Amino acid sequence: MCWNATADLVAGVGVAAVGVACVTRAARGGRPRDLPMAALPLLLGAHQIIESEVWRADGGTGPATVAWAVIALPLLPLWLPLAVLCPAPPSARRRLLVPLVAGVATSAALSYYLATRTVTAEIRGHTVGYAFGLPRPELIIAGYLLATVGSLLLSGDRGLILFGALVAVGATVCVLLWRHEYISTWCAFAAVCSVFLYFWVGSPSVRRRSRPVRERSGPGSPGA
Repeated sequence: MCWNATADLVAGVGVAAVGVACVTRAARGGRPRDLPMAALPLLLGAHQIIESEVWRADGGTGPATVAWAVIALPLLPLWLPLAVLCPAPPSARRRLLVPLVAGVATSAALSYYLATRTVTAEIRGHTVGYAFGLPRPELIIAGYLLATVGSLLLSGDRGLILFGALVAVGATVCVLLWRHEYISTWCAFAAVCSVFLYFWVGSPSVRRRSRPVRERSGPGSPGA
């Protein structure tokens, strides 16, 4: 996140509070399939709170840095495609297997590299940079984007497609403005954007399918 530990902490607490509200809405609405996606702001809010501890530790390789990296790197590319798949309409589930496979492969690779290398955080002005010597980063980044942004854009759900578009715009902006601090700034942007999921959980109009399936006319169908 940009600025300082206080900004990360305030943003994290606010986003996590929205996450609690999202989970509560999904549970009370009797929609258990929505819970993984509804919990995303809670996860991302906690992520920002953890980064506030990275700030306070002045970067380095401590427990806060490792915890931040575990969520950002192997967990999110696995969590998001699974969270999208759970409430997806039947027409979208087959194509969502593509980002899911990409997420599993990316998560496995990142888990291996985190287990065998040391991740380091460095305070760079008003941003935090993370590094752990990732080989062939272009392949990992491609798989990560396909698993996260790709799953949202392929979801078949208008609300999640809009959320995916916001996250994709954020990814582009963060690459252009903070190339070497891209991971940290994009995660912060995604955390703020995830507040949108509160409306996705509670408003049926936001959740309409992007391409409604037309019913076949027949002897038992309306208008037949």
